[in-house]
Amino acid sequence: MFTGIITAVGSIREVRQQGDLRIVIACPYDPAGIAIGASIACSGVCLTVVERGGEAGDAWFAVDVSGETVSRTAQDQWTAGRKLNLEQALKLGDELGGHIVTGHVDAVGRVVSREDTGGSIQFWIMTPMELAPYVAPKGSITVDGVSLTVNEVADEADGTCRFMLNIIPHTAEVTTLGGLKAGDAVNLEIDVLARYLQRMQALRG
Repeated sequence: MFTGIITAVGSIREVRQQGDLRIVIACPYDPAGIAIGASIACSGVCLTVVERGGEAGDAWFAVDVSGETVSRTAQDQWTAGRKLNLEQALKLGDELGGHIVTGHVDAVGRVVSREDTGGSIQFWIMTPMELAPYVAPKGSITVDGVSLTVNEVADEADGTCRFMLNIIPHTAEVTTLGGLKAGDAVNLEIDVLARYLQRMQALRG
């Protein structure tokens, strides 16, 4: 489990095709604190560490990414040089600063527009039809692994919806969100509580 509070931005150092993709990610963690078999969320995708090395502040770890994962995540995410939002798994007693995040991508959304307003950035993001019922104003959503609050929602005639986010300067600086532009694909995970509420409502209906 994760919180959606990013602890580092890493970059893909190497991509090797060996059945699945073996991805080597450079990061500023201490490798002594990265266990083989541990889970790390990489831009919202929960992956298992299979190798690690380097030194504190200049570490690396490797993960295997299946074809299924590639097909369900943002296009071009698994390419050399790509920056990724990183979060190590939540430990008992850690502060839950964001919301409960599983690291399972529900769908890929797309940035419709970006507007710089003061020091902040306002994004509108389009979601597929299947996610629309789970997106609500003032609710939580995870975008590329970052826990965020939905400000506004606009439903479309075709069943899809757009939602608006306001990214403060700190979040833009310590995550990859500050580099997003219109047309970019992003990994979306809905709030797990919204998922269960929608299921219960459907059964009652």
